[in-house]
Amino acid sequence: MNMRAQVEPDDEQKNSNFTQVYSLGWKRLRWLMAEKPTAAQLYTFLAENMDSDGGVLVASQEVLAEATGVSEITVRRLTKWLEDNNVIVRIRVGNGVYAYALNPNEVWKAWNTTKDHAVFRTKTLVKKRDRHNSQVARRIQTMMKEAAGEPELPGLDHDPETGEVKL
Repeated sequence: MNMRAQVEPDDEQKNSNFTQVYSLGWKRLRWLMAEKPTAAQLYTFLAENMDSDGGVLVASQEVLAEATGVSEITVRRLTKWLEDNNVIVRIRVGNGVYAYALNPNEVWKAWNTTKDHAVFRTKTLVKKRDRHNSQVARRIQTMMKEAAGEPELPGLDHDPETGEVKL
């Protein structure tokens, strides 16, 4: 009989390498891969590295460019395109630094210490009146609204009777 007690990991360390992608997230990812593969690559990087408590990643465009292997101008264009298509909420927190939020109905992240990039837990305060953040409230409401069914994704047609998404 083994007398050594089995040690249970802390709750925050359980599933430390786990990112949950819900059905809506898979639909979103398929749409991104068909529409703009580089945007899909950035979306998956954000999902992989976002904070497990809030589903947000604060990063500079330089860091995102380096991590995804594209130029900073490409990161600026992709994040704007993702924001314009209600895929992410992007809140400017500094010069070239943004907080990126994904829809928790699409992707959920567990705590992790084994990534190449550090994720810092933070409370970030920004001025809503900053010209770069003028649409924050609308974008967050759009992303987070709870409708009777799954929220619609841009670019995806769905059957009104069954709700099935047609690619």
